[in-house]
Amino acid sequence: MTVFRNGKIFTAETQTTTVSAMQIIDGQVVWTGAAEKAPDDSEVVDLAGKTVLPGLLDIHTHPKYIADALHGVACTPPDVMSIQDMQAALRLSPAYGQGANVWIEGWGFDESKLAEHRTPTVTDLDEVSTTQPIFIYRSDCHSSVGNSKALALAGITAGTPDPVGGEIGHFKSGEPNGYMKEVAATQLLIQAKSAQNFETDVTNMTQTSRHYLENGLVAIGELMGRKLPYDTLQLYEAAYQKGFQPRTAIYYVWNELKGLSEPLQHPNHRDLTIAGVKVFMDGSISGETAWNKVPYPSGKTGVSLTSTDELLAAATFAREHQMQLAVHAMGDAAIQRVLDATASLTPWLGVVPSVRIEHATLLSDAMLAEIKAAPMNYGLVTQPIFLFAEDESYRQFLSDEQFKTAYRIKSMNQAALTALSSDAPCTPWAKPDDPFIAMQAAVTRTAANGDVVNANEAISVTQAVLGYTAWAAQVAGLADSGQLKPGYRGDFVVLSQDVLTVAPDQIGQTNVTQTWLGGQLVYER
Repeated sequence: MTVFRNGKIFTAETQTTTVSAMQIIDGQVVWTGAAEKAPDDSEVVDLAGKTVLPGLLDIHTHPKYIADALHGVACTPPDVMSIQDMQAALRLSPAYGQGANVWIEGWGFDESKLAEHRTPTVTDLDEVSTTQPIFIYRSDCHSSVGNSKALALAGITAGTPDPVGGEIGHFKSGEPNGYMKEVAATQLLIQAKSAQNFETDVTNMTQTSRHYLENGLVAIGELMGRKLPYDTLQLYEAAYQKGFQPRTAIYYVWNELKGLSEPLQHPNHRDLTIAGVKVFMDGSISGETAWNKVPYPSGKTGVSLTSTDELLAAATFAREHQMQLAVHAMGDAAIQRVLDATASLTPWLGVVPSVRIEHATLLSDAMLAEIKAAPMNYGLVTQPIFLFAEDESYRQFLSDEQFKTAYRIKSMNQAALTALSSDAPCTPWAKPDDPFIAMQAAVTRTAANGDVVNANEAISVTQAVLGYTAWAAQVAGLADSGQLKPGYRGDFVVLSQDVLTVAPDQIGQTNVTQTWLGGQLVYER
């Protein structure tokens, strides 16, 4: 039994509720209130006047990719501004020179930010090494590039057919140029890499635990659950055995579930759940692959990855298994297809959203009204880090009218339950899942380059906090997380500054000084 006193504890029960003390017994909050009325306990922790928030929830992220990124090379500004910079950075990777079976990995490049204004090729990466495989995620984590050794391990040749929903890049000669466009193509390299490295993947995943805790993230949504080359569930169960701590909800990619003959396995750890099915409707704005109603300046409209019939088949599977349907949809044409297919369906999960629209990047007034009026119970999960880190791409690829419909967080929150998240590491920013940078972007609507992005869609700082706590818990169905009130988990973070009152442009300077799980200190800066 522990009483925590003398804090500014934001409980997230409402937008204004704060208390100065709370009691945690057996991992759960049992009492909150004024410090002078706190129960007597043998153990008392003085919070020294610090601001306390419920443990933060990143309900759309890619922990396996984060695990790769943490031991990989950040190919992002300001350190990497050209392909030559990228080559130099890859040569500094700890994996460089470690042997033919050790992959050199990188992440985060955006060709529009490189001096050459092009995607690196197999030739560029072969200048770093031809004996070690090299794999680099593009900033959207949909596309990637590999060197000749990586292509060989994946069995990719000039004659390899494009996977459904993806494209293997080629030189004019017909030989593969190393570029793997969209998730289906990228998975060819990932499966080759992961097939060799399960134990390494477990170790890397376990080591990400500290990364999440130092960012105050006590629960995460794994939005890229896989059955091949091994089951993501096995990865997490092995990581928990080695000390991984954040609560995790897995969403399996639909393409790897739809042919499943055996029933889904049930996790053997209390903090691990199989929460949903993930469907990709389109790609990304920065990659010109988000499916839009109005063409990009190039004349392209993006890619449509899932038909209405296939989306409804995924919805049926989710209903039968009492799971959420999480749909990646960035472009307005992609979102419209989701609404056309699911708006009139009867929800199957009670108060928890049966359908989550992930990103929901471009939304018109009419679409927002449809979401609000629909019989379907929608959740919207969006990422302020994109407007913060990718402003140049959005300005380049969207018309002024399209741009006005981007990341309408205030309007989204009025239409449906809305949560904030990171989609990390899928953006060209060195700290892609820092929740306080995302909160600052949501509140100030100001990008890293100083551009103001639809200022009328700003939300308050308390709403931004709720987007990472109570609202996120509601959207993800994490019933006992996201608030500090009796019956909820005693998961909380202590901050370096009062995020509720600091100047809006300083929110991103906030650090987590302590993270507590179930009333136990698990991280201290």
